[in-house]
Amino acid sequence: MIKVFIDGSAGTTGLRIFDRLSQREDISLIKLPEEMRKDFDARADAINSADVVFLCLPDAAAIEAAVMLKNKKTVIIDTSTAHRTDDGWAFGFPELKSCREKIEKYNLIANPGCHASGFVALIAPLIEAGMISSSLSLNCFSITGYSGGGKKMIAEYETEGRDVLLSAPRQYGLTQQHKHLKEMVKVCGLENAPLFCPVVADFYSGMEVTIPVFAKDIKGNIGDIATIYKNVYTGKIIHFNEKADENGFLSAAAFSGRDDMEITVAGNEDRILLISRFDNLGKGASGAAIQNMNIKLGLAEDTGLSV
Repeated sequence: MIKVFIDGSAGTTGLRIFDRLSQREDISLIKLPEEMRKDFDARADAINSADVVFLCLPDAAAIEAAVMLKNKKTVIIDTSTAHRTDDGWAFGFPELKSCREKIEKYNLIANPGCHASGFVALIAPLIEAGMISSSLSLNCFSITGYSGGGKKMIAEYETEGRDVLLSAPRQYGLTQQHKHLKEMVKVCGLENAPLFCPVVADFYSGMEVTIPVFAKDIKGNIGDIATIYKNVYTGKIIHFNEKADENGFLSAAAFSGRDDMEITVAGNEDRILLISRFDNLGKGASGAAIQNMNIKLGLAEDTGLSV
């Protein structure tokens, strides 16, 4: 039986991981009484007695928890921002060969951010193939369901008599200092941070990341991009769909409740749209965390996932 401890199981991501793992017969969850949930010694004991630990905590608490680790056999998967650009941690995006090699080798894994997952999936393969220069200045906009904002934002959207402004999409990250930018830059090997425009809208979960590029700025054409994606994404979790079109629309909620990701290319030979769609709570959070756990345990990557 695999022993798992979720440190921070009361948050959105922690609860979702807990619900998924509770249904698996190969998992034994280590649970702390409510009054001991923040007790340092109790948490340290749970962390070091587990085979796998999920950190679903604010950054400062995740850093504190990582310091508690003494058992070198324990695998830690951190869903916070704290360790995503730390060289001592593997970046948990196994669809990229360089990331997978570290995931298989390291016991410290930093789960990617939701927006970053969609961005990395689109850009990293093109840079690696030499189709896009690492010095190119990119633009990216990403629309997400309100569950991405955690329990506080969920409550705001689901409270009766809420602010009328919540009924329309709202752009945020206005200072261009979004916390996912650092991992986007590092993992893709970019020289410049993208101009990033995240938008939260009035639906529970789902995400659509779009990166527009001009054909003059790439070495190839729209067909070449499609070929690269087809060759890179051959697994069950991320897949390329060259005909992703819902009567001229693409809904950001199409993959709500799922753990896979769809990649597509749209536009024309002059102006190209790179698009990824997935669930911000699935491949963008808890689904990715469980996928990484499965890899470390030598299981099929989609074990316990909805794909």
